[in-house]
Amino acid sequence: MENMGIRKLVVVVVVVGMVVLLDMEGSIALDLCKMNEEGLNACKPSVTEPNPVDPTSDCCEALSGADLTCLCSYKNSVVLPALGIDPDLAMALPAKCNLTAPSGC
Repeated sequence: MENMGIRKLVVVVVVVGMVVLLDMEGSIALDLCKMNEEGLNACKPSVTEPNPVDPTSDCCEALSGADLTCLCSYKNSVVLPALGIDPDLAMALPAKCNLTAPSGC
């Protein structure tokens, strides 16, 4: 049981760290699964409730260069919701961009 508590603490620290990085307005470059901050920002309106929009060509271009297997690994993580990203919307992006998502994603 103690391991679970340590894992939860590590996840919280990682999430807080990512939120701090996002709030620094570009002072530190953010790179997640081969998507840079510009690409992540281009896709954010498509994965944010309550009114997500269709992905832009900039979003799809950034997503085409991303490591989709890596991104898929976040689908059940607390990281995406902590960043204001709806995991279901995020997992639907590859199809909306005419990309093939990894199997099981």
